[in-house]
Amino acid sequence: MGSNILLFVATLFLFELISNTQGGIVVYWGQDEREGLLRDTCSTGLYKIVNIGFLSTFGNGQNPQLNLAGHCDPAGGGCQKLTNSIRQCQSQGIKVLLSIGGGDGSYSLTSPEDARHVADYLWNNFLGGNSNSRPLGDAILD
Repeated sequence: MGSNILLFVATLFLFELISNTQGGIVVYWGQDEREGLLRDTCSTGLYKIVNIGFLSTFGNGQNPQLNLAGHCDPAGGGCQKLTNSIRQCQSQGIKVLLSIGGGDGSYSLTSPEDARHVADYLWNNFLGGNSNSRPLGDAILD
């Protein structure tokens, strides 16, 4: 039930975010290295929101794992180089979000406590919190 509530809240948040971008186009970035650089995706002027995908492993006591399919190696700190691209996108008025889950992931929320642990991880590693191991560097996602 916890994952259903999280999905519902995330859907409402995304709907509100899209409504505030006046019908802009949303795109996923991060699952095909042929899609080019994040900064180039934002520079096209086509998108209002870029979903970086995916945080494909989380919950149920698992160590969260980011999968960016060949763009960089999150485990080795290689995705911290995306900080400047994320900031460049945001400076152009583009919202940069993190997509969690995905089709080929290992994720579930088994309890309210598990959901709190995942929420704390997201806050500290991708949003306004603090962590020494932020996969995307010190950029703060929207």
